[in-house]
Amino acid sequence: MPNGQQQHPAGGQWYPPEWPDRIRALADGSLTPVQPRLAATVMLLRDTPGGGPVVHMLRRRASMAFAGGAYAYPGGGVDPRDEEHHVGWAGPSQADWAARLGTDPRTAQAIVCGAVRETFEEAGVLLAGPAPDTVVGDTTGDDWEADRQALVARELSFADFLDRRCLWLRSDLLGAWARWITPEFEPRRYDTWFFVAALPEGQRTRNASTEADRTVWIRPADAADGYDKGELLMMPPTISTLRSLEPYGSAADALAAAAAQDLAPVLAQAALEGGEVVLSWPGHDEFTKRVGLDRPGGSA
Repeated sequence: MPNGQQQHPAGGQWYPPEWPDRIRALADGSLTPVQPRLAATVMLLRDTPGGGPVVHMLRRRASMAFAGGAYAYPGGGVDPRDEEHHVGWAGPSQADWAARLGTDPRTAQAIVCGAVRETFEEAGVLLAGPAPDTVVGDTTGDDWEADRQALVARELSFADFLDRRCLWLRSDLLGAWARWITPEFEPRRYDTWFFVAALPEGQRTRNASTEADRTVWIRPADAADGYDKGELLMMPPTISTLRSLEPYGSAADALAAAAAQDLAPVLAQAALEGGEVVLSWPGHDEFTKRVGLDRPGGSA
């Protein structure tokens, strides 16, 4: 959220109790940041009659070590194998995507493949088709499920999956929306690109993720309201991107707006100020946390 916009209470902000100690360790030099892993996540949109689009979200199981109980979008780490293989590719070229994402073409291909693969793995939705201008109509058969399971287990790369099924990846159905990097004090870090996409006609979502205990289609404004009331738990990138979707009246409107979205990476900063540790996300003041050095927890 750009500076100057309305601030909101951090009612449902995910804030682990171990963060203050890790922030202090980072500040005193006893913690060395790990290199973030490339990742991609997709805000899948579906139009509703007269009410604007809804977005597909999943709730991470409470037992998950990272962000248990938090609402998120389908997403995960990029598979480096997808850099190396020529794939059927429709839409903007790998070079075009590299320019948009600020990477080289091979990395851009892997990131876009990651976005499409994770959407298939976790929601059962596949942004690919047998021709450059088509999309598969149904992915619910046993043969599709066997391939999905092989992708989840990393027994099959996404590029090989596309090859085997003679499918074209529809990169034109994705729009790059935002980029967030996990704070330096986290033990598991991701450099994550957020994309928007519309649910293809004929396909339907399902909870295909072993990491989620429920999925919902929800209007971005309603999800943000639930967060503000403390009813829905979310990490800063999730609630920030939800708020940024609120102005758009259709999935097509959001996709059209993607080209103008700022992809400058957002990285949390931690500092010692007096007797407090201050955690902030530049440009997103609503997430600022102040934690006393002599007490756990903190205040927004």
